[in-house]
Amino acid sequence: MPLRLATHNWMRPEPIHTTLQRMQATGIHTLEISGHPDQYNTTELRPLLRSMGLSCWGAVTMTDAQRDLSAADPAIRAAAVAYMKRVVTLSKELDGEMVTVVPTAVGKVHPQAGPDEEWAWVVEGLKEVHAHAEKEGIRIAIEPLNRFETYLINRSDQALALADAVGPMCGVCLDLFHMNIEEVDLLEVFRSAKGRIFDIHIADNNRFAPGMGSLDFASILRVIREVNYQGALALEFVATIDRSPLRRYGIQTAQASADMSAEQLKFITEHRSTVLADDFYTSLFVQSVRHLQPLL
Repeated sequence: MPLRLATHNWMRPEPIHTTLQRMQATGIHTLEISGHPDQYNTTELRPLLRSMGLSCWGAVTMTDAQRDLSAADPAIRAAAVAYMKRVVTLSKELDGEMVTVVPTAVGKVHPQAGPDEEWAWVVEGLKEVHAHAEKEGIRIAIEPLNRFETYLINRSDQALALADAVGPMCGVCLDLFHMNIEEVDLLEVFRSAKGRIFDIHIADNNRFAPGMGSLDFASILRVIREVNYQGALALEFVATIDRSPLRRYGIQTAQASADMSAEQLKFITEHRSTVLADDFYTSLFVQSVRHLQPLL
Protein backbone atom coordinates (compact mmCIF):
# COMPACT_ATOMS: atom_id res chain seq x y z
CA MET A 1 0.00 0.00 0.00
CA PRO A 2 1.46 3.41 -0.92
CA LEU A 3 2.04 5.91 1.86
CA ARG A 4 -0.72 8.49 2.18
CA LEU A 5 -0.89 11.97 3.64
CA ALA A 6 -3.26 12.84 6.44
CA THR A 7 -3.64 16.01 8.47
CA HIS A 8 -4.50 17.03 11.98
CA ASN A 9 -7.06 19.80 12.42
CA TRP A 10 -6.16 21.19 15.86
CA MET A 11 -3.50 23.61 14.50
CA ARG A 12 -6.19 26.06 13.34
CA PRO A 13 -9.56 25.86 15.12
CA GLU A 14 -12.24 26.20 12.45
CA PRO A 15 -15.52 24.54 11.43
CA ILE A 16 -14.86 20.96 10.37
CA HIS A 17 -16.43 21.58 6.95
CA THR A 18 -13.82 24.31 6.33
CA THR A 19 -11.07 21.83 7.17
CA LEU A 20 -12.51 19.20 4.83
CA GLN A 21 -12.78 21.71 1.98
CA ARG A 22 -9.14 22.70 2.56
CA MET A 23 -8.14 19.04 2.44
CA GLN A 24 -9.96 18.55 -0.85
CA ALA A 25 -8.39 21.65 -2.36
CA THR A 26 -4.84 20.68 -1.41
CA GLY A 27 -4.91 16.93 -2.05
CA ILE A 28 -5.08 15.56 1.49
CA HIS A 29 -7.49 12.63 1.66
CA THR A 30 -7.63 11.50 5.29
CA LEU A 31 -7.95 13.19 8.70
CA GLU A 32 -6.49 12.56 12.14
CA ILE A 33 -9.21 14.38 14.01
CA SER A 34 -8.61 16.34 17.19
CA GLY A 35 -9.87 14.62 20.34
CA HIS A 36 -12.84 16.85 21.08
CA PRO A 37 -15.75 14.36 21.03
CA ASP A 38 -18.32 16.98 22.06
CA GLN A 39 -17.59 19.07 18.97
CA TYR A 40 -18.50 16.46 16.38
CA ASN A 41 -21.76 14.78 15.46
CA THR A 42 -20.38 11.55 14.05
CA THR A 43 -23.70 10.50 12.49
CA GLU A 44 -23.43 13.62 10.31
CA LEU A 45 -19.66 13.79 9.90
CA ARG A 46 -19.17 10.19 8.79
CA PRO A 47 -21.38 10.47 5.67
CA LEU A 48 -20.01 13.96 5.00
CA LEU A 49 -16.50 12.56 4.81
CA ARG A 50 -17.63 9.88 2.41
CA SER A 51 -19.56 12.31 0.22
CA MET A 52 -16.43 14.45 -0.14
CA GLY A 53 -14.21 11.48 -0.99
CA LEU A 54 -12.38 11.76 2.33
CA SER A 55 -11.81 9.46 5.30
CA CYS A 56 -10.82 9.49 8.95
CA TRP A 57 -7.44 7.92 9.71
CA GLY A 58 -7.92 8.21 13.46
CA ALA A 59 -7.88 10.69 16.35
CA VAL A 60 -5.42 12.28 18.75
CA THR A 61 -6.00 13.01 22.43
CA MET A 62 -5.87 16.60 23.67
CA THR A 63 -4.63 16.00 27.22
CA ASP A 64 -4.60 18.76 29.81
CA ALA A 65 -4.41 19.23 33.57
CA GLN A 66 -7.95 17.90 34.07
CA ARG A 67 -7.35 14.66 32.12
CA ASP A 68 -3.90 13.43 33.00
CA LEU A 69 -3.05 9.76 33.56
CA SER A 70 -0.05 10.69 35.72
CA ALA A 71 -1.93 13.07 38.06
CA ALA A 72 -1.66 12.49 41.79
CA ASP A 73 -5.42 13.04 42.08
CA PRO A 74 -7.24 9.76 41.28
CA ALA A 75 -10.31 11.70 40.11
CA ILE A 76 -8.23 13.40 37.40
CA ARG A 77 -6.79 10.04 36.33
CA ALA A 78 -10.30 8.59 36.14
CA ALA A 79 -11.42 11.58 34.06
CA ALA A 80 -8.49 10.99 31.70
CA VAL A 81 -9.46 7.34 31.21
CA ALA A 82 -13.09 8.25 30.54
CA TYR A 83 -12.03 10.97 28.10
CA MET A 84 -9.62 8.69 26.20
CA LYS A 85 -12.31 6.03 25.88
CA ARG A 86 -14.57 8.66 24.31
CA VAL A 87 -11.83 9.58 21.83
CA VAL A 88 -11.51 5.89 20.93
CA THR A 89 -15.26 5.81 20.31
CA LEU A 90 -14.99 8.98 18.20
CA SER A 91 -12.40 7.31 15.99
CA LYS A 92 -14.46 4.11 15.74
CA GLU A 93 -17.64 5.97 14.78
CA LEU A 94 -15.77 7.74 11.97
CA ASP A 95 -14.28 4.46 10.65
CA GLY A 96 -10.84 5.39 11.99
CA GLU A 97 -8.12 2.87 12.71
CA MET A 98 -6.19 4.31 15.65
CA VAL A 99 -5.92 6.87 18.42
CA THR A 100 -2.69 8.60 19.32
CA VAL A 101 -2.38 9.12 23.07
CA VAL A 102 -0.27 11.53 25.08
CA PRO A 103 -0.49 10.06 28.60
CA THR A 104 0.09 13.23 30.61
CA ALA A 105 -0.98 16.85 30.28
CA VAL A 106 0.74 18.67 27.42
CA GLY A 107 2.90 21.36 29.00
CA LYS A 108 3.25 19.57 32.35
CA VAL A 109 6.97 19.47 33.03
CA HIS A 110 7.11 18.67 36.76
CA PRO A 111 6.13 15.31 38.30
CA GLN A 112 3.64 14.97 41.15
CA ALA A 113 4.97 11.67 42.50
CA GLY A 114 7.89 9.25 42.20
CA PRO A 115 8.64 7.64 38.82
CA ASP A 116 7.52 4.14 39.81
CA GLU A 117 4.21 5.40 41.19
CA GLU A 118 3.52 7.56 38.14
CA TRP A 119 4.43 4.73 35.79
CA ALA A 120 2.01 2.40 37.58
CA TRP A 121 -0.80 4.97 37.33
CA VAL A 122 -0.22 5.49 33.61
CA VAL A 123 -0.06 1.76 32.87
CA GLU A 124 -3.21 1.11 34.88
CA GLY A 125 -5.12 3.85 33.06
CA LEU A 126 -3.90 2.89 29.62
CA LYS A 127 -4.78 -0.75 30.20
CA GLU A 128 -8.39 0.30 30.74
CA VAL A 129 -8.32 2.45 27.60
CA HIS A 130 -6.63 -0.40 25.72
CA ALA A 131 -9.37 -2.85 26.73
CA HIS A 132 -12.00 -0.51 25.31
CA ALA A 133 -9.95 0.08 22.16
CA GLU A 134 -9.42 -3.66 21.64
CA LYS A 135 -13.19 -4.20 21.83
CA GLU A 136 -13.71 -1.45 19.24
CA GLY A 137 -10.92 -2.65 16.94
CA ILE A 138 -8.90 0.54 17.41
CA ARG A 139 -5.13 0.60 17.95
CA ILE A 140 -3.49 2.87 20.53
CA ALA A 141 -0.30 4.77 19.64
CA ILE A 142 1.70 6.35 22.47
CA GLU A 143 3.39 9.56 21.39
CA PRO A 144 6.63 10.80 22.98
CA LEU A 145 6.84 14.59 23.29
CA ASN A 146 9.96 16.68 23.71
CA ARG A 147 11.23 17.72 27.15
CA PHE A 148 9.71 21.21 26.88
CA GLU A 149 6.19 19.72 26.64
CA THR A 150 6.43 16.78 29.04
CA TYR A 151 8.85 15.15 31.47
CA LEU A 152 7.32 11.68 31.22
CA ILE A 153 7.69 10.06 27.77
CA ASN A 154 10.27 11.84 25.60
CA ARG A 155 11.84 9.04 23.51
CA SER A 156 10.66 6.16 21.39
CA ASP A 157 12.26 3.51 23.61
CA GLN A 158 10.29 4.86 26.59
CA ALA A 159 7.07 4.78 24.56
CA LEU A 160 7.78 1.22 23.42
CA ALA A 161 8.37 0.12 27.02
CA LEU A 162 5.04 1.67 28.01
CA ALA A 163 3.29 0.02 25.06
CA ASP A 164 4.75 -3.35 26.06
CA ALA A 165 3.34 -2.88 29.57
CA VAL A 166 -0.12 -2.03 28.22
CA GLY A 167 -1.03 -4.65 25.62
CA PRO A 168 -0.82 -5.96 22.03
CA MET A 169 -3.05 -3.28 20.46
CA CYS A 170 -0.69 -0.61 21.82
CA GLY A 171 2.24 0.75 19.83
CA VAL A 172 3.89 4.10 19.24
CA CYS A 173 3.41 7.30 17.30
CA LEU A 174 6.65 8.79 16.00
CA ASP A 175 6.64 12.58 15.58
CA LEU A 176 9.51 14.02 13.55
CA PHE A 177 9.55 17.36 15.38
CA HIS A 178 9.85 15.77 18.82
CA MET A 179 12.29 13.14 17.53
CA ASN A 180 14.52 15.86 16.08
CA ILE A 181 14.97 17.22 19.62
CA GLU A 182 15.19 14.02 21.66
CA GLU A 183 16.52 11.17 19.51
CA VAL A 184 20.14 10.47 18.53
CA ASP A 185 19.38 8.95 15.10
CA LEU A 186 15.94 9.49 13.53
CA LEU A 187 16.34 6.75 10.94
CA GLU A 188 17.46 4.17 13.49
CA VAL A 189 14.42 4.95 15.64
CA PHE A 190 12.13 3.87 12.80
CA ARG A 191 14.11 0.67 12.37
CA SER A 192 14.10 -0.15 16.09
CA ALA A 193 10.33 0.39 16.30
CA LYS A 194 9.53 -1.72 13.22
CA GLY A 195 6.18 -3.45 13.55
CA ARG A 196 5.14 -1.24 16.47
CA ILE A 197 4.66 2.07 14.62
CA PHE A 198 0.93 2.80 14.54
CA ASP A 199 1.10 6.47 13.53
CA ILE A 200 3.58 9.05 12.20
CA HIS A 201 3.34 12.84 12.63
CA ILE A 202 5.05 15.01 10.05
CA ALA A 203 6.65 18.45 10.39
CA ASP A 204 10.08 19.86 9.66
CA ASN A 205 12.73 20.40 12.35
CA ASN A 206 11.37 23.92 13.04
CA ARG A 207 7.79 22.57 13.14
CA PHE A 208 6.87 24.37 9.93
CA ALA A 209 5.70 22.45 6.88
CA PRO A 210 8.03 19.85 5.33
CA GLY A 211 10.63 21.54 3.15
CA MET A 212 10.70 24.70 5.27
CA GLY A 213 13.43 23.36 7.56
CA SER A 214 16.44 21.05 7.43
CA LEU A 215 15.10 17.48 7.72
CA ASP A 216 16.02 15.04 4.94
CA PHE A 217 12.57 13.78 4.00
CA ALA A 218 13.83 11.61 1.14
CA SER A 219 15.87 9.53 3.60
CA ILE A 220 13.08 9.55 6.18
CA LEU A 221 10.47 8.29 3.74
CA ARG A 222 12.84 5.63 2.44
CA VAL A 223 13.27 4.18 5.93
CA ILE A 224 9.52 4.44 6.61
CA ARG A 225 8.92 2.27 3.54
CA GLU A 226 11.84 0.01 4.55
CA VAL A 227 10.13 -0.86 7.86
CA ASN A 228 6.87 -1.55 5.95
CA TYR A 229 4.79 1.08 7.71
CA GLN A 230 1.26 0.85 6.29
CA GLY A 231 -0.46 3.82 7.90
CA ALA A 232 -0.82 7.53 7.16
CA LEU A 233 1.64 10.38 7.55
CA ALA A 234 -0.25 13.04 9.49
CA LEU A 235 0.76 16.66 8.90
CA GLU A 236 1.20 18.50 12.19
CA PHE A 237 2.95 21.77 11.43
CA VAL A 238 2.68 24.41 14.18
CA ALA A 239 3.85 27.76 12.85
CA THR A 240 5.54 30.28 15.10
CA ILE A 241 4.70 33.92 14.41
CA ASP A 242 7.34 36.33 13.12
CA ARG A 243 6.90 39.42 15.29
CA SER A 244 9.98 41.16 13.93
CA PRO A 245 9.99 43.70 11.06
CA LEU A 246 11.18 40.91 8.72
CA ARG A 247 7.82 39.13 8.45
CA ARG A 248 9.07 36.89 5.70
CA TYR A 249 5.85 34.84 5.68
CA GLY A 250 3.53 37.78 5.09
CA ILE A 251 0.29 37.98 7.09
CA GLN A 252 0.33 34.99 9.43
CA THR A 253 -2.44 35.70 11.93
CA ALA A 254 -6.18 36.19 12.03
CA GLN A 255 -8.78 37.07 14.64
CA ALA A 256 -10.36 34.25 16.62
CA SER A 257 -13.87 33.47 15.45
CA ALA A 258 -16.87 32.90 17.69
CA ASP A 259 -16.87 29.14 17.10
CA MET A 260 -13.34 28.68 18.47
CA SER A 261 -13.54 27.36 22.00
CA ALA A 262 -11.37 28.65 24.83
CA GLU A 263 -9.90 25.16 25.13
CA GLN A 264 -8.81 25.14 21.47
CA LEU A 265 -7.28 28.59 21.68
CA LYS A 266 -5.41 27.71 24.89
CA PHE A 267 -3.96 24.60 23.27
CA ILE A 268 -2.54 26.40 20.24
CA THR A 269 -1.19 29.36 22.21
CA GLU A 270 0.56 26.97 24.59
CA HIS A 271 2.26 25.58 21.47
CA ARG A 272 3.65 29.08 20.78
CA SER A 273 1.32 29.58 17.84
CA THR A 274 -1.97 31.46 17.40
CA VAL A 275 -4.96 31.62 15.07
CA LEU A 276 -3.34 31.44 11.65
CA ALA A 277 -4.56 33.45 8.68
CA ASP A 278 -6.52 31.33 6.21
CA ASP A 279 -4.19 31.95 3.25
CA PHE A 280 -1.05 31.33 5.29
CA TYR A 281 -2.46 28.13 6.78
CA THR A 282 -3.46 26.86 3.34
CA SER A 283 0.03 27.65 2.04
CA LEU A 284 1.47 25.23 4.61
CA PHE A 285 -0.71 22.45 3.20
CA VAL A 286 0.33 23.31 -0.34
CA GLN A 287 4.00 23.36 0.66
CA SER A 288 3.65 19.99 2.45
CA VAL A 289 2.05 18.25 -0.52
CA ARG A 290 4.51 19.79 -3.00
CA HIS A 291 7.47 18.63 -0.94
CA LEU A 292 6.25 15.16 0.06
CA GLN A 293 4.13 13.90 -2.83
CA PRO A 294 7.09 13.18 -5.16
CA LEU A 295 8.69 11.16 -2.35
CA LEU A 296 5.68 8.96 -1.62
